[in-house]
Amino acid sequence: MPDPLSSPETPQDAVPAAPSRRELNKAATRQAITDAALGLLRSKGPGNFTVEDIADTAGISRRTFFNYFSSTDAALASIVHGFLDNAIQQLRLRPADEPMLESAQAALVALADPKAIAPLAELFSLTQQSPLMSHTELEAWDHCRAQVFTVARERLAGTPGERDELYVHALAGSIISCGKAAMEVWFSRRGPDLSPASLAELRQLLIDAMALLGAGFTTTAFPSATRSS
Repeated sequence: MPDPLSSPETPQDAVPAAPSRRELNKAATRQAITDAALGLLRSKGPGNFTVEDIADTAGISRRTFFNYFSSTDAALASIVHGFLDNAIQQLRLRPADEPMLESAQAALVALADPKAIAPLAELFSLTQQSPLMSHTELEAWDHCRAQVFTVARERLAGTPGERDELYVHALAGSIISCGKAAMEVWFSRRGPDLSPASLAELRQLLIDAMALLGAGFTTTAFPSATRSS
């Protein structure tokens, strides 16, 4: 018997269409740009390369660069988007009636390979070591907040009493603030260490930060919070 919740337009067992050659080429170009930007950042340091340098390294024209990114900061910030897109995908797979914060925590748990978080960790490390990278950090976190806001609004759109824009804005902002707090604690402990053990610790800190937010920051949920360092 057909599932009454499914429809001819969106069958439950539908297989997503394979990306076209054009889409694959665009993805490859975008990746080449971000790889070039990160390589130049590592070799030359913040503020010591231009859009033209990135384009030359990636083997594209300056005009092509601007078809994908508005600035060097935007290209560098996009380095973390792969991790973010994976996290958002896991978030969308969670049950629609699951509390948003539980879904956020579960989405991070699902990203089991610590290496998946490496781009996020590396960019954060670089931004902490150079004031010139502050715009890049802001670009990355703003993109992250916008993505979380979109998912939260979609999730809560049909929930009575939880449609208020303030609620969704506050929820998305709180999730991002907890994410940033986890990153800051990790960097204070590990510095620019990107070893598997360090990345695993960062992943756990992000999970714990979401749990703290979900528990309303009660000390009973995290007894260690009452202990002095």
